[in-house]
Amino acid sequence: MECRVGCGACCIAPSISSPIPGMPHGKPAGVRCVQLTADNRCALYGKPERPPVCVRLQPHPDMCGRTAAEAMQLLSALELATQPEK
Repeated sequence: MECRVGCGACCIAPSISSPIPGMPHGKPAGVRCVQLTADNRCALYGKPERPPVCVRLQPHPDMCGRTAAEAMQLLSALELATQPEK
């Protein structure tokens, strides 16, 4: 599956606990990554400073769905389902 250009759901919905350029403490779920451009593209895509966690994340129908809105719903649900218990 190819990444949906302009979607950006994987850069918004999930939390990221590892450092990201411009976000040294990672990012909380539901917060736009500072590297996400206004047209929802990764400003670090293809660059060596792109974090390994982002490089490893690959598009998949179960995660991306058919639309950007569906991707946000799926990734938000996955984020909730994988949160550590308190």
